[in-house]
Amino acid sequence: MKKARIMLIVAVILMIVFSLSQAWADRGKEKHQRHHNDRELKIQKAKHKRHKESFVIKDTQDDDRDGDEPQTGGGINQPITGPGFQVLAFNDLGMHCYDKDYSVFSILPPFNVIHAQVVKKGAEPEVLDDSQVEVYYSAVEDTKGSINTTSAGKTNFWDYVYELFGVSPSPDEGLTGNRMPGDRKTWRIFAEYNPDKKWFTASGIPITATDDSGAKNHYPMMRITAVDKSTGQVLAYTDIVLPVSDEMHCSDCHSTGCMAANQSTAKRYSIGAWSDGGGDPEIEYRENILILHDAKHGTNLLGSTPVLCASCHYSPALDLAGKGPQGPQVGLPLLSEAIHGRHGRTINDELPSNPEDAIIPDTAGTGACYYCHPGSSTKCLRGVMAEAGLDCQNCHGGMLQVAGEFSQRMPWVDEPKCQSCHTGDAVKNNGVIRETVAYDSSDPAALPRQNPWSRFAENNDTLYRDSLGHGGLACEACHGSTHAIWPSREPNDNVSATEIQGHQGVIIECSACHGNNLAPTTDGPHGMHNVNDPVWNKEHGDFYEQNARTCKSCHGQNLQGTELSETHDDRVLFDKRGNRIKLSKGTQVSCSICHENPETGTMNAPPTVPVQSPTQPSQPTQPSNPSQPMQPTTPTQPDGVALYTQNCSGCHGPLARSSKRGATASQIQNAINKNFGGMGRFKSLTTAEINAIASVL
Repeated sequence: MKKARIMLIVAVILMIVFSLSQAWADRGKEKHQRHHNDRELKIQKAKHKRHKESFVIKDTQDDDRDGDEPQTGGGINQPITGPGFQVLAFNDLGMHCYDKDYSVFSILPPFNVIHAQVVKKGAEPEVLDDSQVEVYYSAVEDTKGSINTTSAGKTNFWDYVYELFGVSPSPDEGLTGNRMPGDRKTWRIFAEYNPDKKWFTASGIPITATDDSGAKNHYPMMRITAVDKSTGQVLAYTDIVLPVSDEMHCSDCHSTGCMAANQSTAKRYSIGAWSDGGGDPEIEYRENILILHDAKHGTNLLGSTPVLCASCHYSPALDLAGKGPQGPQVGLPLLSEAIHGRHGRTINDELPSNPEDAIIPDTAGTGACYYCHPGSSTKCLRGVMAEAGLDCQNCHGGMLQVAGEFSQRMPWVDEPKCQSCHTGDAVKNNGVIRETVAYDSSDPAALPRQNPWSRFAENNDTLYRDSLGHGGLACEACHGSTHAIWPSREPNDNVSATEIQGHQGVIIECSACHGNNLAPTTDGPHGMHNVNDPVWNKEHGDFYEQNARTCKSCHGQNLQGTELSETHDDRVLFDKRGNRIKLSKGTQVSCSICHENPETGTMNAPPTVPVQSPTQPSQPTQPSNPSQPMQPTTPTQPDGVALYTQNCSGCHGPLARSSKRGATASQIQNAINKNFGGMGRFKSLTTAEINAIASVL
């Protein structure tokens, strides 16, 4: 009996030891799995960083770490915009282009770039870093139901990627390892973090302009979600556009039979035959370009397809390592120089002169750029400046200036400056607060004007798209992406701003990051005071008494308002007597709206913003003799084509290729009212005449 009891005790002890061993083993497996997951994430992040060292990415194996919704901490809750957090996200360029076909030559791969910052709201907001949050992107439907989850089968990029770029990413994987989501439920991680900029980056996303239904959508959307790194709690999200286009109109000239591929050109360069493209118009014009290049320069590009244009003609857009021209690129024209320089000259390769114009004349305005840059359908120049009537040439100059014909330019680097047009405030400026051209018209090189006042300047020696402003936030986070400065004519562009602050336009509502905890201040962006804040409305008089200049800088020397004091949305103010004052969007706020102007001693009724009324049918005139019945009259309709030719074609090109295609009557009237580009001289045009011009655009 004693022996049996001893054996039972030993058995129990062995069972306990076994159980403990199993528990320790399971715990070890969990620890190993966590270590494996952490190691995989580190590998992924290191892989995404390698493009900074070399453009060629050899290791592009998929990483399961970002294949699904994040699995950190306590798991994932349904995305909700947290009251204490804000996601600010933006595409870096406002448009990314890619080739419609890669079998003949390539200028650019599918390569979209997103940056994102995460803000913890408060009186002193905090921009969170990668030790606190993770950021993910996923596909989301736009308001029309369009969604873009995959690029597989929408482009032949992956059929030729190794021959062109020396790497072999799988379908839906881009050159830096970032992937398309693949479905609407998959979240992909932002694997890069820049501690200097305090932003997360997902680079090289290979999105195309074809959505999942096969329809064209140049402005597909992604949802950018911030997750607490320690708990897995979703903090906030915002929806942004990944602008993308494959629209080029090289075929207008290079298709067989057209100007650059006709019998006359063949005879000039001893070309035996042009391409038929095997019945494919895209292949045809691309092969014709190589045929012409071979004939002019003694190359054999047509026999070496597919050709990467930047392999010989250096382009900073593809030099992610920043090494500069290498190998065969040395000594040859830059890609921008070669393309802009040739098309900015005459057929005989001479500088344009009367009567012989350039191949693509600058007089066509933005329409000239849309031959190669996207485009008459995409209309990539779509932000507030485009809506104000400005063209590409207002900032960049003409074809030859962009080519560096008169002063060497490094494309993607030597770009216009914000302060070149936004010269200063209402107290200190170069004579006007805003210019409409970024350079001196007498400068043949069209180099950006250097104004001494930096109130609206980028960071020193830094482009707008890389600059930081108020509170360490990116300029693009609050103003919108290059070429799409808010508000944009594209509805999808405006979704993010509306989600963040409740209306379109630049992020101007202090509550977006501060909540309702901001004390009255004039230390806001560009020296602004609190916006749409009842406390400020009551207490701002103290600021005027302490430093009147701070008020005059935006409201004008006489405090009667300027373009810098315009309301960005409909506003309701209350004066000291509690009277409610309604201001329409666009009102130039002055002191005399609510109280006596301390500079002039006057007080005016609240201003109103004129609204263009729809054109009313002409009313028949009462006959002078009441005894005679009133006869119906047939109103004469203005000739829109003639009016455009007389008033508009000088700046915007012939009607058939006008840079203002699609402009509405209200946009034309607004440009006239605000004298954009000197449009004020057309104030004599009637509403009917403006409508007639708009009807033919």
